[in-house]
Formats: sequence, structure tokens, C-alpha cells
Amino acid sequence: MRQFYYKRSKGFTLAEAILATVVLGIAAAGVLLPFTSGAMVRAEGMHRTLAARLGGDLMEKIVNTTFDQIVGSYGSYSEAQGQVKDASGVVFTDSNYANFSRDASCAYFYVPQESGAWQAIFIRATVRVYYSGREVAVINRFISK
Repeated sequence: MRQFYYKRSKGFTLAEAILATVVLGIAAAGVLLPFTSGAMVRAEGMHRTLAARLGGDLMEKIVNTTFDQIVGSYGSYSEAQGQVKDASGVVFTDSNYANFSRDASCAYFYVPQESGAWQAIFIRATVRVYYSGREVAVINRFISK
């Protein structure tokens, strides 16, 4: 009678290799998950910073306008997404500003005087900045003569 001897091969079986890959994938996902959420928080912070700068720039432009012309010029002002302008009136071409839009509203604010007459000595200016259609920053300010 003839006997067969099987030589034990060194290495992994297919099942062992698949199991090791699955375990490694789960461990990698657990390690990398905080990094991806941190990147999203960083991007949100950058969007808010740029939005605050864009809102502040437009508010300064409004404040530096003659009091009697503010409501006429910025009473209902709007810049579409990707069409935000810099201080000189040129549209930003930098891709960081591509998803931003902003609008402004300005209206006279009437207050009673000592004589009892209501006079418009203030303008309430509101600037809103949006990123991909979502409001990111709002600036309100009263402007006087």
C-alpha cells in the first residue's frame, strides 16, 4: 500500500487573507474617521471666515456711501452665486469665492424726536452672505447722518 504525504505549505489560505483584509479595513476606517470630520470642520471655518470678510467689505462700501444715496443704491442689492464683486467692482475670479453670493437691504429707521415728529436720522443696513445657498454670515448696522 502506498502512502501519500502532503507537504504543509507555508503561507495563508484565501479565507485567512480575506479575513485579514476585512479586519484591516475596519481598523483603518476607525483611525481615519476623525481626520475626515476634522477636514469638514476646517472647510466650514474657512467658509465662515471668507463670508465674514465679504460681508464686512460690502458693509464698508455701504457706510462710505453718502447718507442720502444709501437706500437708493443698496435698498435691495444682490449678487448672484459666483458673481461676488471686490471693492473695485470686478467679479472675483478666485475659485474660493465661486459658491458665495450676498445681498444687502437698507431702509430708513424712524425715531421720534423731542418735538414729537418722526424723522429718519438712521438707516438700518443688513448684509447677508451665502455659501451654496446657505446663509453663513449676517451683519446688521445702524448708519446715522
